[in-house]
Amino acid sequence: MADVPPTAEELTLRPLGFDHLAAVLDLGHRVYDTDAMPYTGWSLSAVAGHLDAPDSACLVMLDGDRVAGFVLGSLSFEQRADWGYLEWIAVDPAYQGRGVASRLVKECCARLAAAGAVCVVTDVERRNTASAELMRRNGFAEEATVSLFVRALAESADNGSARARDASAPRRHLTRAAAERVR
Repeated sequence: MADVPPTAEELTLRPLGFDHLAAVLDLGHRVYDTDAMPYTGWSLSAVAGHLDAPDSACLVMLDGDRVAGFVLGSLSFEQRADWGYLEWIAVDPAYQGRGVASRLVKECCARLAAAGAVCVVTDVERRNTASAELMRRNGFAEEATVSLFVRALAESADNGSARARDASAPRRHLTRAAAERVR
């Protein structure tokens, strides 16, 4: 019989540190389909930039030395210095369904509130129903819908660009910070 992963309560919650960067990037790239939506991934510098933030709301859940999940949160959203932003969250598939994501969301929000946030904003791609339900279970309410419009400028020789334009292609999480990186 395979070992059952521990529950969220049995894992160790720690602030994101330099020693977690490679595992966080690896997990994020495994969980999010960057072929379908290239800006759902993050770069080393984007993740590492959070390490300098005061009142960090960036956390990892550890099973020993293994990163079971992480969340990146920051104080300020758009022009609102009093709004927190839950930017990126991922849980290793082996730990999904065990309360890890909810524990990360709750702790991130608590840390943002302690730092002065009056509310926390996040965004979820409309077909990512699991993430949308996670946010609803943790007190978030859908307030606005934003559509991403894409215009292909050239056809590839093998028409491989059709998948990128296909509205039925699986899409994951879209964050403001990630979208800004592709501008």
